[in-house]
Amino acid sequence: MDDLQMTEPSKHIGRKIGSVRRLVGLSQTALGERLGMTKQAVSKLEQTENIDEKRLKKIAEALGVTEDGLKKYNSERVLYFTNNFYENSNAKIESGLNGHVENINSFSIEQAVKLFEELIKIEKAKFDKVQGTKK
Repeated sequence: MDDLQMTEPSKHIGRKIGSVRRLVGLSQTALGERLGMTKQAVSKLEQTENIDEKRLKKIAEALGVTEDGLKKYNSERVLYFTNNFYENSNAKIESGLNGHVENINSFSIEQAVKLFEELIKIEKAKFDKVQGTKK
């Protein structure tokens, strides 16, 4: 990973909160319930560039991540590690009627599926935008 050039993580903490929220599979409503606020308040929170430390700690706890992890969240790193996950996962595929995938990871398959669905939506939007400019 030393050779991988990553851009500096965004300082916009609200965007990071939204990205992590989606990554862990929570809706704005669900996060709002954990924080004691409305969906609209969570939406506004995700548009906020700076948040005080005390509030950030509560948000990180509600998301199930560390405060430091939330501050340093970088979507490029998530994509890098996700793209290279299988190669380094030591997953074993057995054939036959009892075949299964032995999965050694720290997040659920549901979270991985949600991540890929979000990535597909983003890429489709980019594609549609490019197609629209070509017409």
